[in-house]
Amino acid sequence: MDAFTAGILQRIRKTEQDLNRALESGDDFLAEVEQSELDDLRRLAAEHGVSVAAGEALPRTA
Repeated sequence: MDAFTAGILQRIRKTEQDLNRALESGDDFLAEVEQSELDDLRRLAAEHGVSVAAGEALPRTA
């Protein structure tokens, strides 16, 4: 896996986590911001041929 792919997948996973936290806390504005960021990252990944399934950006490492 090249550096771009690893980096974009890591950013997607972090943004998914941040979105979940915003939703759980009831912060609608932050959830909207995080969702927009996630949409942008997924679009960027797709434009570069990086396949991303929702909720499966990167396997968790120990």
